[in-house]
Amino acid sequence: MQFTVLPIQEKHIDSFWNAVDSVARERKFLAFLEGPPIASTRSFVLDHIKNNWPQVVALHEEQVIGWCDISPLDRPVFAHVGSLGIGVLAPFRGQGVGEALLSMALQMAREKGLTRIELTVREHNTPAISLYKKYGFVKEGIHKNAVRIDNTYENHIFMALLFE
Repeated sequence: MQFTVLPIQEKHIDSFWNAVDSVARERKFLAFLEGPPIASTRSFVLDHIKNNWPQVVALHEEQVIGWCDISPLDRPVFAHVGSLGIGVLAPFRGQGVGEALLSMALQMAREKGLTRIELTVREHNTPAISLYKKYGFVKEGIHKNAVRIDNTYENHIFMALLFE
């Protein structure tokens, strides 16, 4: 399967939203259960483009099959920190898409001058945790019962990467 990873462009917004919505509706990985309103998604993407913040997409046959973004934290004392979000559509997992996305987004974050990248990941998501560890992320803590879906609790693992 061939795919291309590149910085997101305005023309990708609708396809990006579809991908986010699809992964969210799986109810296994993201912090929301459906895609956010398209207007919010558009604003998020355009803000990343305008400010040159890392946001990349993987395309297969011109459709977004995965994404990775690193968003700045909103206070001056945290200006060196980015928060990472990533997702890959189910049929494309385990084929190197997530790794390609993460690699490019982290390179962009370095170029942007970020020195700390943070993320949370659900404890059951061992493939993602393994990928993050491969890139140097370390576990900094556990948020017990951080997620509740259908009266079932799940822990979040808090991880971070420090650029030297």
